[in-house]
Amino acid sequence: MTAQPAPASGTFSIGGDLPVNRLGYGVMQLPGKGVWGPPRDHDEAIRVLRRTVELGITLIDTADSYGPFIADHLIREALYPYADDLVIATKVGFTRQGPGRWVAVGRPEYLRQQVELNLRHLGLERIDLLQLHRIDPHVPLEDQLGELGDLQKEGKIRHLGLSEVSVDEIRKSQKIVDVVSVQNRYNLADRDSEDVLDYAEANGIAFIPWFPLATGKLAQHDGPLRDAAKRHDASPSQLALAWLLRRSPVMLPIPGTSSVEHLDDNTAAALIDLTDDEFAALT
Repeated sequence: MTAQPAPASGTFSIGGDLPVNRLGYGVMQLPGKGVWGPPRDHDEAIRVLRRTVELGITLIDTADSYGPFIADHLIREALYPYADDLVIATKVGFTRQGPGRWVAVGRPEYLRQQVELNLRHLGLERIDLLQLHRIDPHVPLEDQLGELGDLQKEGKIRHLGLSEVSVDEIRKSQKIVDVVSVQNRYNLADRDSEDVLDYAEANGIAFIPWFPLATGKLAQHDGPLRDAAKRHDASPSQLALAWLLRRSPVMLPIPGTSSVEHLDDNTAAALIDLTDDEFAALT
């Protein structure tokens, strides 16, 4: 494998001025079971994070709710002081009450507190990309994004994004702040956010698909993933990531893992060039 495969995925400039290699890494799998508490293997978690940089990954996606804050502490321990080209994207707006439990809270004072804690825990003076993890239906959208916009004006946030939103919600948000990224669930087998992806591409907005490797039945038996994987001497997961990268130039997949071996395998997907026929068959 190429020493640094991630750059082969191409680049995208978030917000027009924040270039990243398109194939990134998401840290959600590093904390314990249910995204709660410390990792099962602390040393392996640190090795995974350091390996991302060695592979040429320049976009790491995290959130204050991962652990909570466990992922942020691991990132700082492994990678601080950060490389100049490393972009750490984080999210605020989810509270945690235990393993697997998530409750959206968008009160302005809470969002401000979490941004300040993200800065402290990550060791940053400014967050390059801050995304609202969920829109809180009990708080006016203007209050949620207005507070994040104020923090942006104060120099604590560079760019703002959204997560799990509809096209209509993006349009409403754009009237309040400049939205440069959207993070929705999307993969080869789950394309409910197809309209959001199309809107993002048409408007130069980064689309960050979470849960990008739900290959499921597509990878079994003699399905299209298995057949194409054999032709490329690759894994079905690599083909699923290669399809995402081919699907749109604004696509920034962030496959997560707590294993260096799986990280290496995922990142090698950047080296796969699908033919038109293969892409069409998978699509």
